[in-house]
Amino acid sequence: MRLARFADGLVVAVAVSLPWSTSATSILVVVWLVVLLPTLRLAELRRELTTAAGLLPVLLLLFGIAGMLWADVALIERWKGLDSFLKLLVIPLLFIQFRRSERADWVFGGYVIACVALLLASYVLVLWPESSFHFSSDFGVLVKNAPTQSGEFVTCIFGLLFLAVESFTRRQWLWLLGFLIVILAMLMNIFFVATGRTALVLILVLLVLFAIKKLSRGGILILFACTIAIGAMAWSSSPYLRGRIVQVWTDFQSYEATDERNSSGERVEFAKKSIAFIREAPIIGHGTGSMHALFIKSAVGQTGAASTATTNPHNQTFAVAIQLGLIGAGVLWAMWIAHLLLFRGSGLVEWIGLVIVVQNIVGSLFNSHLFDFTQGWVYVFGVGVAGGMALKNRAMQKPAAAAP
Repeated sequence: MRLARFADGLVVAVAVSLPWSTSATSILVVVWLVVLLPTLRLAELRRELTTAAGLLPVLLLLFGIAGMLWADVALIERWKGLDSFLKLLVIPLLFIQFRRSERADWVFGGYVIACVALLLASYVLVLWPESSFHFSSDFGVLVKNAPTQSGEFVTCIFGLLFLAVESFTRRQWLWLLGFLIVILAMLMNIFFVATGRTALVLILVLLVLFAIKKLSRGGILILFACTIAIGAMAWSSSPYLRGRIVQVWTDFQSYEATDERNSSGERVEFAKKSIAFIREAPIIGHGTGSMHALFIKSAVGQTGAASTATTNPHNQTFAVAIQLGLIGAGVLWAMWIAHLLLFRGSGLVEWIGLVIVVQNIVGSLFNSHLFDFTQGWVYVFGVGVAGGMALKNRAMQKPAAAAP
């Protein structure tokens, strides 16, 4: 029992560390595994591996291990490629842990508190930009980068938006005020300080999802009226936001006209090359860890945007399909769908899980988020903790439904 409580505390610590430190997160995950493993029972592991939500992440990992056999790169490159898949093994372990734990709220609360602290630090840097207490080259970003920070804030915004509606329904006005203040402060940070363009797409997608899941027709009209008003004010008052959005199109025009090496042009080239790589080995791919070598080879003798050699095609489906073919990509999408279906309920835990899965899917259209450190671990721990609670709630509802 003590080990189980300690393991719960370590998951909370991981959630708190994720927005702040990759090193601390890595150490805490290892310690958590050491503490958790002695508490597991074979029957529990077998139970999770008989479900699609628990089996498919493990299946994708096993496919990644098998892909090392046919990769035509050095062994060290194969191991580096496998490292991106290893975190998936954590999902069924978290299902087991949080089927029997009551501390999922602590995990989500710890993550939100850590992000609020990061938000305050960001505004301190805006007010005192000459401060030396930052570890990022992006303005207003203390650690990591603007896309990562804004993505973390989006996760919090939509978790708190659910709680704000609940507080309004229950007439808990102080809680409602507090949630709205944090939501608006995070939105202002995204619009005026550190904008990740993927975060802007996510906000629109999650707003539609929230309206469908949570609101009446009147509530939907109010939400979208507020969205249009806030969006219009942000667009008219934030040259930074306008510049970030317009830059996508101007960069693409420059790439089309002069083959200029810029963000939009590079993404187009990555997509073209990725499709060509997949066509060369469509069924089982080029093997785990092969991406970097393929992009390096394709960049030889090229100029402009095509001369960039990357380890990241900026699309999760491409990142898997290049290495493991269409079979691997099919397993990836089957896993995402299984996790979406896991969160069909209407409670807070199910909503948080749904936000995390949808955020990863949409973000992975523009980035390899499952393979990125922060976004990947947020997905693994978010789905694992929320999924364990959702499975427990579902198991408790079955006897209640069967009772006369």
